[in-house]
Amino acid sequence: MPKPLVLALALTALAAPIAAPAARAASFPCDRAEAPDEKAICAHLPLNDRDVEMATRFEILKSVLPMGGQAKLRDDQEAWLTERRACSGDVACLTAAYDGRLKVLRGVLSEFAKQGP
Repeated sequence: MPKPLVLALALTALAAPIAAPAARAASFPCDRAEAPDEKAICAHLPLNDRDVEMATRFEILKSVLPMGGQAKLRDDQEAWLTERRACSGDVACLTAAYDGRLKVLRGVLSEFAKQGP
């Protein structure tokens, strides 16, 4: 698939989930949230929105990166989830964790977009 088409699809996918209902964060169902970090994400719309964007960017990158890049992306995501869990229900900590992860994922997508076909 040509990169401009991949990026157009990625941008469309990023725009759509922003209006997702608060009953479901992108990466887990809120009605099953048990951990303090998950409960805080479901209870705070700005965190939920960050979760939607993070999960969407992660899925897009997982589908377009080469195999080695996919493995690193998954490993980094697992490390980040450990960081997120350590925040417990602290909204400021969770916000900072999401902001940091989103910065990384946005940068990876930007670098991918700069590469030639």
